[in-house]
Amino acid sequence: MHLRNTVVGLALAGALLSGCSSEGAAPSASSKDASSDAAASAAKSDVLTARQAVMALKKYVPELQLVQDYTEADDPNHLLGRPGGYTSKAAFSDGRVPSEDIEGLDKDAAERGGSVEVFKTSEEAKARAKYIATIAESLPGATEYHYIAGGILVRVSRLLTPTQAADYEEGARHF
Repeated sequence: MHLRNTVVGLALAGALLSGCSSEGAAPSASSKDASSDAAASAAKSDVLTARQAVMALKKYVPELQLVQDYTEADDPNHLLGRPGGYTSKAAFSDGRVPSEDIEGLDKDAAERGGSVEVFKTSEEAKARAKYIATIAESLPGATEYHYIAGGILVRVSRLLTPTQAADYEEGARHF
């Protein structure tokens, strides 16, 4: 009986520990990792598509509008479904971005709001955020906010204020 209780206790402890691992933030100063809330959030984020994540963010950002749910044929980065790439991607606009700052840009331009990229693992999402941050170091116009929840990378326009961008961080905490 004592041995059985020990085995059950160890199994429960292992399950709890495996779900509570903390993940570090992506290296960009504007990147934050929202995935440390709970194991349930991580498990839930694994099943969300980019489109579903955008719609979930709308609860925290009413000004958000889905503008593009990409396919393999129209993905501008040619990463959708490829090794190390994302499994889904969607672009959104945010009505709080000043219209004079986005005049003439494509409807799915990141500056209009941002995008959500869903990866198989949090490591892949972090690597993508790091890659983008590295580019932004030499191209200030490429700077953006990043929020990571499990395998989901939320990319938010630099044209939003930090307070406005924080709404996305809050939403990403609830994936």
